[in-house]
Amino acid sequence: MKTDKQQLGERGEGIVRTSFNCFKCKKPNTLKKLINNFKCADIICDFCGYLAQVKTKRVTNIDVFPDKILGAAWQPQKERMDAGIYFPLFLVLIHKINTKRYSVFYIPSELQSREMFIKRNSLSQNAKRAGWQGFYYEGNIMKDLATKLI
Repeated sequence: MKTDKQQLGERGEGIVRTSFNCFKCKKPNTLKKLINNFKCADIICDFCGYLAQVKTKRVTNIDVFPDKILGAAWQPQKERMDAGIYFPLFLVLIHKINTKRYSVFYIPSELQSREMFIKRNSLSQNAKRAGWQGFYYEGNIMKDLATKLI
């Protein structure tokens, strides 16, 4: 059974896949979901190979960019940044109460920088995934780079 966060993430990915053509080749209906736990990307264009990350967050105001957005594992993200590889990011904000209301923001890869990605502390030795380290996106930097699409 999927957790609430997994269901929320899948909803955000679905909104992006059904609302937009591929941002690279412009073909309709080509954005597809990648396998779960694919590192640093969630959707792919099955025509041109365009990859993008989708993050989804519940908020009280869908028009206000959040201060922080949870990312995923730090090490794969750091390795890609060290190689100069950034994936475009879609941020889907879903209203906490009226879940039919949402907005979508977009940050292309060429506008991204290391400063957007903040390393979190490693999980404690008592944690289920002891030593795992994640990151979050710095919303105050991202909001100036983002374009609101919906």
